[in-house]
Amino acid sequence: MKLLDGKTAIITGAASPRGLGKATALLFAQHGARVAILDLDMDEASEAAADLPGQGHQGFVCDVTDRAACMVVAEEVIAQFGHVDIVVNNAGITQPLKLMDIQPDNYDAVLDVNLRGTLYMSQALIPHFRARQNGSIVNMSSVSAQRGGGIFGGPHYSAAKAGILGLTKAMARELAPDGVRANAICPGFIDTDITAGKLTNDMRAQVLAGIPLGRAGTAQDVAGCCLFLASDLSAYVTGSEVDVNGGSLIH
Repeated sequence: MKLLDGKTAIITGAASPRGLGKATALLFAQHGARVAILDLDMDEASEAAADLPGQGHQGFVCDVTDRAACMVVAEEVIAQFGHVDIVVNNAGITQPLKLMDIQPDNYDAVLDVNLRGTLYMSQALIPHFRARQNGSIVNMSSVSAQRGGGIFGGPHYSAAKAGILGLTKAMARELAPDGVRANAICPGFIDTDITAGKLTNDMRAQVLAGIPLGRAGTAQDVAGCCLFLASDLSAYVTGSEVDVNGGSLIH
């Protein structure tokens, strides 16, 4: 059973081969969706799109911190694909800084990509969703938003990802009368390029000791939740935050 037959999806920050966005794009394509991969580099975005099964996928350049660029690319995707049903706001960056080491440019960079980018790309698609009385917005938060810090991200990363939770709930409440849903995903410790090579064996063992399921998550674990929230399986789910953390935070 293909859960996204006839659907089209935009996924931001999805060109990285081992990232959450690419894994989500792959799973969406396997379930029948046409996927627009957005990233900062056109060649990388196009290459990632060409790597997906099925037909009609495309790569696009977009800096999600640029509102005008988000508006332009949304129009381009709608023109090329005919319509858009799903947006996954996956683009994000992190910095492993302590509280007193956060400088204004650090704060701006992390808040802009994670939080402002989520707002801008959503704003670019909401009129289209409203006109069709249908749409699913999936925002990428983090367990660090819930527990006040993670393994890598500094306090400004926690703040940005917590902001995504508040934004998601407010969006869900405002957009529900228009048939548009908004939900957030909170990954825990996931093996991706961001985490690769940054942990000593002792640090990794300590992290895994705090995870009841006893393993790191995979990009596919997160993609599965994205698929659920994007599809009609979650037709009555909006304003939720779905934990994908192996039980490391149970609340």
